Amino acid sequence: MLIVALFASIFAGTRWGDASLTPNLALDLEGGTQIILEPVPEAQGDVTPETINQAIAVIRQRVDASGVAEAEITSQGGNKIVVGLPGRPSEETLDLVRTSAQMEFRPVLVMGAAAPTADPAADDAAADDAAPSDQPTKAAPDSPSDIEYYVTPAVQKEFEALDCTLPENRTGGVPGDPDKAVVACDVEGTAKFILGPVEIPGADIKSATSGTGTTSSGASTGQWVVNLEFTGAGTPKFTEVTTRLASQGAPLNQFAVVLDALVISAPSVDEVIPNGQAQISGSFTRETAATLANQLNFGSLPISFEEQSVQQISATLGSEQLQKGLLAGVFGLLLVVVYSLFQYRTLGLVTVASLLVAAVITYGVIALLSWVQGYRLSLPGVAGIIVAIGITADSFIVYFERIRDELRDGRSLGAAIDKGWERARRTILASDAVNFTAAIVLYLLAVGGVRGFAFTLGLTTLVDIIVVFMFTHPLMVLLGRTRFFAEGHPASGLDPRRLGVDVARYAGRGRVKQGVEQRAGSAASREPVAVGAPGLTIAERRAAARAAGTASAPPQDPPTTTDDEPTTGRPEGSDR
Repeated sequence: MLIVALFASIFAGTRWGDASLTPNLALDLEGGTQIILEPVPEAQGDVTPETINQAIAVIRQRVDASGVAEAEITSQGGNKIVVGLPGRPSEETLDLVRTSAQMEFRPVLVMGAAAPTADPAADDAAADDAAPSDQPTKAAPDSPSDIEYYVTPAVQKEFEALDCTLPENRTGGVPGDPDKAVVACDVEGTAKFILGPVEIPGADIKSATSGTGTTSSGASTGQWVVNLEFTGAGTPKFTEVTTRLASQGAPLNQFAVVLDALVISAPSVDEVIPNGQAQISGSFTRETAATLANQLNFGSLPISFEEQSVQQISATLGSEQLQKGLLAGVFGLLLVVVYSLFQYRTLGLVTVASLLVAAVITYGVIALLSWVQGYRLSLPGVAGIIVAIGITADSFIVYFERIRDELRDGRSLGAAIDKGWERARRTILASDAVNFTAAIVLYLLAVGGVRGFAFTLGLTTLVDIIVVFMFTHPLMVLLGRTRFFAEGHPASGLDPRRLGVDVARYAGRGRVKQGVEQRAGSAASREPVAVGAPGLTIAERRAAARAAGTASAPPQDPPTTTDDEPTTGRPEGSDR
């Protein structure tokens, strides 16, 4: 039922969605797109290895948050960043990599429609005159929201001429002067803004999450919101900003979240927020709220970059390594099958069947994750699956040996399966818990391809538990009811002679089946059976005692007579 539900979901996705019956492959197996980013030195002084590493971490967070798995992000020459994205990434994913500006919080000074409000002919005539002044009319601003100081004639003209309905005006760019007013479009092209100086940098954001809002009593409002929390350094800044904006009218009560010179959100402030924890609400959907939360979390880069090159890369080397890896996996699987059949005879087919079921479930889960989570299978991930063959086979060996131990103690096959399962499952769970913990630790501490190995290792460990509990053990219970296994056929893998079983077994109606040598018909089969053999019920022991007494009673010599006493069984004086 689990397998049917798994593949039914995938088939439904292929018909009504963009799912595929084959898993997505990572960069090393499929190839993809490679982007080389070169830092812009004038953004924040000298470029150091520390800032490069910090930028790599931010880009990796952006890419991971977008659902792209197994991306390769490394430094080149200590001053460039190489980003490898598997397959054909979407334009939105490429934008996440190309977006190099820092995130900023600026106060909104003027907000207007996206279309231009200035007459182009008038602009051409005005161009012949003196250029509009960019000098403020005041010596100093009263606050960052001071329109009179920051909105100069030049800024006003730029605002009126800007057409945010044009896609080329919404491609982003280098951030403006942090101490001056800037003109910007929103990302959707529905509005344009004049923004004041930077008040809070994006680095002061501690975390941002999306979810449904709640009332003061804790009840859910059903509306999607973004919860924003600032760092210790950002909390007093945000308190100061909200204190000023809360007393203003629209649009001066709004602050703009600016990323790559584009406004991604411009919420209004309704009250003073002293604890650095804010909630952004509005006409959010689940997707838009999650997108904004990801942008707030991973929006700030320590330096600016420009795109140096974009090229497609092949997976020739990865394909060759994949073939060798699959060959190693098939060879290892064949060794496990041969060993199982040699060691356990027909019982080894249970191992083969369980491995096949585990392989089907693993393949289905990876294909499903490729569809719903964007997971991509890498070469290290294939290695994790190959290692799992031994882990899965180990669970079956533990179970079968427990059953054999119980048979050696004299139990019937049904009782041996029940008792062996009770003892084996604790060992299996303990072993899988160790493997799963190791996979989690490795996944959390590693990056890149090593995380792919850890992921498949943890996944196959969970699959092993599912297969052993939901397939292997129930199958053994069913097989234990067949004559072939219950009577210990020599080809079953549970032959008492191979296991060294030498105890009496109760056969019903007071009859006892003797030990192995007795069933074999050898001379040793006439030796008495141990009455106190372990694993026997009371009825079995009584029957064994009777059988042992009959088999071991010595023949009685005939009675002898003497002259002094009469013979036994004949009266004195009788002529007979």
